[in-house]
Amino acid sequence: MGGIEYAPPRKRSVLIAGHQTSISLEPAFWGALEAAARERNCPINAVVAEIDAERLGAKRPPNLTSAIRQWLLARAGGDRGGE
Repeated sequence: MGGIEYAPPRKRSVLIAGHQTSISLEPAFWGALEAAARERNCPINAVVAEIDAERLGAKRPPNLTSAIRQWLLARAGGDRGGE
């Protein structure tokens, strides 16, 4: 192992469907979310809103922070998914 910079979560505010909410993610997840937004040519708020809408359609929706981490993992091809 190595090369991983461990850091505590950092809280940031995002706007989802006209409502401000705070999300706490580790810097590595914020970086991955920013990269996803750049690739989609849209703001982070739009990506988070998409993730939020998808999670609310799940049989057992996780909290938003958990949904973001899972979405990023699946996007990276690391989805081990399922129950």
